[in-house]
Amino acid sequence: MMSGRAVCARIVAAIALAVAALGAAPAATAAPAAWIDDLRHEPDRTIDVGVYSPAMDIVTRVRVLRAADPKAPAPTLYLLNGVGGGSDGNWLDRTDVVEFFKDKQVNVVIPFGGAGSYFADWRADDPVLGKQRWTTFLTKELPPVIDAEFGGNGANAIAGLSMAGTSVFQLALAEPGLYRAIGSYSGCVRTSDPRGQAIVRTVVGSRLGNAANMWGPPTDPAWSANDPYLHAEALRGTEVYISSGTGIPGPFDTIDAQGDPMQLTYQLLFGASLEAVTNLCTHQLRDRLQSLGIPATVDLRPTGTHSWGYWEEDLHKSWPVFEAALAR
Repeated sequence: MMSGRAVCARIVAAIALAVAALGAAPAATAAPAAWIDDLRHEPDRTIDVGVYSPAMDIVTRVRVLRAADPKAPAPTLYLLNGVGGGSDGNWLDRTDVVEFFKDKQVNVVIPFGGAGSYFADWRADDPVLGKQRWTTFLTKELPPVIDAEFGGNGANAIAGLSMAGTSVFQLALAEPGLYRAIGSYSGCVRTSDPRGQAIVRTVVGSRLGNAANMWGPPTDPAWSANDPYLHAEALRGTEVYISSGTGIPGPFDTIDAQGDPMQLTYQLLFGASLEAVTNLCTHQLRDRLQSLGIPATVDLRPTGTHSWGYWEEDLHKSWPVFEAALAR
């Protein structure tokens, strides 16, 4: 059943079509606005929201953690999940995000979906992954809905892990000024050199998608156009936080810390090598930013695998950077 907002939005659209049919003078029109399709309050000031995206023609699930004082205006921190889009572990079920932000005056928004998409606007619909217009949704459709419904004050930051650690840079470049700060945890930002392309194809392919539907064949200029490493100069003025481990097992890679033997085995067998790769990527990005004289907070941990314990720690460490930027 459609919500009242959805019904009203469709009535407005029908009226607009009727006016046009009566011969009204043509006028330039903005892209259709997103709307809240349904909303459900959950414990701990958490709200499960269904947001209709005209760009993708789907209702996307978004979790919102309300600011400590919901009646007062608040900035917004967007937290993006990794390659699974939240289906194989997410900020809510793998970290202390609810407890950590309980006393903080910020709305935390966690979108679900976008597995293997790099949260990009794909040039072609994928036979498996479908229609991907995540950049439009995240930068143009979702923020006005969040600000209007939850008292956003227009100040935004965004952070993401793994695949989304690349996406946060691409989103910031796609919509300059939208985010005052970005955080990348265990991401590989360079996407257009041979190694970067191989990583992107592997990530997209892990969800059975075809990266050619995103940016075309390897020689297509779209790969370079969407490479934040090449366009890092445009990040000047944005607070940047980047972090990575080395792949060497650390404090969260023990059975006492993990508690799940299967998960620990995965971290040691696969998470170690994945983090070793992102460590090289993070060093490369750090050097690029330094060469351009662009300030960044860089946390290169001596140990740590590609896993949630470290990303929770990264979020805690990066929050003061975001908080200061959002308060400007």
